[in-house]
Amino acid sequence: MPELIEILKPEVEATIERLHSKKFRPDPIAGEHFSKIVSVMSSAYKRHGYILEKAILERLKQNPDFVVWEDQKFQVPSTADHIVDSAIQNPEDVFGSETSYREGHRKLQVDAILYKPKTKQIFAYEIKRGSGLHDAGKRRSILRDLLCLQTLLKSYGEGKGFDILGARAHIIFYYGQCSIKKPFSLTKDELDEHFGYPIVDEIEEVNDYFRSRLFSILSG
Repeated sequence: MPELIEILKPEVEATIERLHSKKFRPDPIAGEHFSKIVSVMSSAYKRHGYILEKAILERLKQNPDFVVWEDQKFQVPSTADHIVDSAIQNPEDVFGSETSYREGHRKLQVDAILYKPKTKQIFAYEIKRGSGLHDAGKRRSILRDLLCLQTLLKSYGEGKGFDILGARAHIIFYYGQCSIKKPFSLTKDELDEHFGYPIVDEIEEVNDYFRSRLFSILSG
């Protein structure tokens, strides 16, 4: 099995190439050198989020006891939103509330979905860098999507042909700035224990590689 860093290197290199060729307009105060740094770094933060998503997804796929995939068009029917309307003020009230998964009026991008055949549990994850907090409006939107995912996840898994005894949706705020409270949020320091499987060291190896390649174009 290839190491995680080898799987992610092509994505990192493609990202570095896009950053290196990025056009920018020098700021009159900062000048060309510092304007380039600001421009590249602001884009790098956003693109690192995608690399982080892929690193976590691919690392989870390396565990033979997990079935792992992503779903960029997870359907949200209106019944899920109606259930969440009554739980949004007390999010934990959503536990035990379920509705059938079917074609919906909107879609979610679910970064990682994990099924454990041994325990018959299914988990879904949205993955964020978590290096800063979101504003109130964005937090409410994130929470609504997460709670909708929670209400639909068991039915969704059953529709995939899995026997489901438990379903949980989480948001990973990797660097620890959590816009959503427990028990829905996870941080880097909790991931190995949560999955019962080491993932953080391998992800940090990818992060270190991205950082070194990023610094090379900034100093070049």
